[in-house]
Amino acid sequence: MFDESRLNMFLAPREITNWQDEQLSWKTSCFLHAGLSVSGTFRVTGPDAERMFSDIAVNNVARVRVGASTHLIMCSDRGRIMGHGMLLREGEQRFLTVVHPMHVPYAAESGKYDVEVEDLSGTRFIFQVAGPRSLEVIEAALREDLHDLRFLRHRPAGPGSRHLGVTGGELSVIRLGMSGTLAYEVHGAVEDAAVVYEALMAAGEPFGIRALGSSVYLNALHTETGFPNEYIHFAPAFGDDPGMMDFLNRTGLLMLPALHGSLGDDLADRYVTPYDVGWGHMVKLDHDFKGRAALEAIAGAPPRGLVTLVWNPDDVLEVGRSLYEPGAARTFMRMPADDRIQGGVPRLYNDQVLRGGAVVGMSTGRMYSWYYREMLSLGVLDSELTAPGTEVTVLWGEPGTHQKEIRAVVARYPYLDLERNEKVDVSAIPTL
Repeated sequence: MFDESRLNMFLAPREITNWQDEQLSWKTSCFLHAGLSVSGTFRVTGPDAERMFSDIAVNNVARVRVGASTHLIMCSDRGRIMGHGMLLREGEQRFLTVVHPMHVPYAAESGKYDVEVEDLSGTRFIFQVAGPRSLEVIEAALREDLHDLRFLRHRPAGPGSRHLGVTGGELSVIRLGMSGTLAYEVHGAVEDAAVVYEALMAAGEPFGIRALGSSVYLNALHTETGFPNEYIHFAPAFGDDPGMMDFLNRTGLLMLPALHGSLGDDLADRYVTPYDVGWGHMVKLDHDFKGRAALEAIAGAPPRGLVTLVWNPDDVLEVGRSLYEPGAARTFMRMPADDRIQGGVPRLYNDQVLRGGAVVGMSTGRMYSWYYREMLSLGVLDSELTAPGTEVTVLWGEPGTHQKEIRAVVARYPYLDLERNEKVDVSAIPTL
């Protein structure tokens, strides 16, 4: 089962240059990030592999061809997200998943499927190279033309990569990333991690590559580019499924976040549906899956939607100024964002969003964008309040403290207004 001690080498430093420099990397050049190597990685093979994923995922897995991938979303019977990650189809009966480590083995155990689950966690590395120069860096390092690799497609690296001297098996490349801009991942055996990392950094030097720390990747990238994530923006809804809770307790995999922010101490208030976080278009009601009835009931008119909130700078400055004035200070606002992990425990920050004194949603993933010079967060709001320009307030501060209502405006979502990965025409990029 998942052994975190084998992954310590990949726990990226909080900052490598500094957070301002690193935040600019995926807009102006590119970054290399190694922290995804801590993800749970499983290979599932067997005649029931497709059926198993179809039963637990809102996606139509049958549509995923060999060499393609999809964002796998798994819900409880109440339609609330219990987990998500990437699913790569390697063969007709062979899938690779990169998810938090509990979902795949639980599904295999509880469903009695004819599958074999191989736990690869800690034996594989995942390096993400993202930004407008990322394709040039990958091609230079692997000595291979990857211009024909389309979004969400993956394949083994070609013979050009043999010069790296990898010994643990073949490398693979996928056009994917969380930066919102052009991005790729390189996957391979853990024993080859150092040589591949060094090759990517060397190849990227002429293009201004930056090594990306965990702070920017976890705290800024996901909010600014519009990719909400569990333990950063919302809580996985394990509490909806007694079988899952029993499995997690038996295996020692239960990981509940420490709750912070004005939303309070009820974990269920931080559960979300795919529609709440902008993933409704991935819900395919053409097959039976766990949570279908609940999601079908709201599909026509979801009660909540996802937006970007831009915080009022004067109100934000007042929070900081209170530290230098007599009387009760406001809750400290860390820059560029709150720490997501402390002492090995995830810390989940969610605040009430108010309008006219009533709670109309939650703010999540607060971060300061050095690129836009604005304080941003994602907002899960009542659907009638999701139009850009809508004015709300975010209640800042833990319950029982000197709280502050911070004015905020609903803005475009996703906030990053550069060309998205799936739309980038790489034919305009020189082939090395």
